[in-house]
Amino acid sequence: MSERTQNRTKSERRLAAQLAEQKAAEAKRRRQAWIGGLAGVAVVAVLITVFVIVAQGNDDDAAPQAGASPSASAGLDEQPTAPPAPQLPEGADPALATRPEVKAGTGDLTKLTVTPLIKGTGPAVKSGQTITTNYVGVFYKDGKEFDASWNSGQPASFPIGVGQVIKGWDQGLVGVTVGSRVQLDIPADLAYGNDGAGGRPAGPLRFVVDVLAAQ
Repeated sequence: MSERTQNRTKSERRLAAQLAEQKAAEAKRRRQAWIGGLAGVAVVAVLITVFVIVAQGNDDDAAPQAGASPSASAGLDEQPTAPPAPQLPEGADPALATRPEVKAGTGDLTKLTVTPLIKGTGPAVKSGQTITTNYVGVFYKDGKEFDASWNSGQPASFPIGVGQVIKGWDQGLVGVTVGSRVQLDIPADLAYGNDGAGGRPAGPLRFVVDVLAAQ
């Protein structure tokens, strides 16, 4: 073989080797791109999975819990429940658990009138004690209600006979026995007066008061 032929053969071999190296490098780049693409898809899948789990967790937090009070998730068409019945003193007349119907008075009211409706068997209320009561208050002339502890379902407690309430209460409830229901017809001068200052009920008033406790 001539030297010229040998040189040509060497050149062809080098060219073939270079082509092989280029093909190998190109294949390596393709494999790396393919692996990178798979990694990107995996990251996206993980993010989607996390988002779905978080969204489901939020939905679970917003849903009513088993055994929760019906009022916590009540619809607009559901009616509100009535206030609970009051806790009565031992031996009290069961009628005290029912809200009384209070009507308007008749004629002119010029003095405090205390009318027993239910006679309690407990001790008599003393001046300076704190009494617990349920009551309904109406205007004496037309029977329109202006206040009632029954509306909230919570009895009212306050000192009696020491000027913390209107004079008609201080004078009318001292001496009443626990467990009693009494009607107080109170003239304006022993209530809030005739002018209704400060948004208070003006004129003569009628209360029906249940005395539940005295301490």
